[in-house]
Amino acid sequence: MAIRMNKKNAKAKKVIKKIITPVVVSKKKTTEVEKNFKIPKTKYVEGIGRRKVATTRVRIYEGQGDFVVNDLLVSEYFANIRNAAAIYMKPFELTGTKGKFAVTAKVSGSGINAQMDALLNGLAKALVAFNPEFRTFLKPAGLLSRDDRMKETRKIGMGGKARRKRQSPKR
Repeated sequence: MAIRMNKKNAKAKKVIKKIITPVVVSKKKTTEVEKNFKIPKTKYVEGIGRRKVATTRVRIYEGQGDFVVNDLLVSEYFANIRNAAAIYMKPFELTGTKGKFAVTAKVSGSGINAQMDALLNGLAKALVAFNPEFRTFLKPAGLLSRDDRMKETRKIGMGGKARRKRQSPKR
């Protein structure tokens, strides 16, 4: 408790200071999901795929197993893409090897759609490395060629945009 003087009227007021106790926030315990994927411990073939800034390292293992991308099942990782299952199984359907390989992939960079395209490119390259005869099926479908379209770099003095014109003076 403190006494405060009012200068105009010269009256004393009692001021009570409230002591605020800090609230302790309890930390939530994160539950880790066990990552038990079925991946054979055999020899693998690797392929690297790219699209925009996305890069994917794909390993295919001969034998049945799971399709894992960044320690998640591929259906969970690409859950927001429509018809994702049809897209990422396309190289296997073209070559007739659906269900014969277990796949692991590490994806980084860019957005989810570019990552999907990089995964397709890496899968196709890994399948060709496994069996060169698969090239005749994958090349006409366009899965072996890298899509080289990139984001255009911004230019100096253009107001922060790549193709924006310089502002001309009014008078």
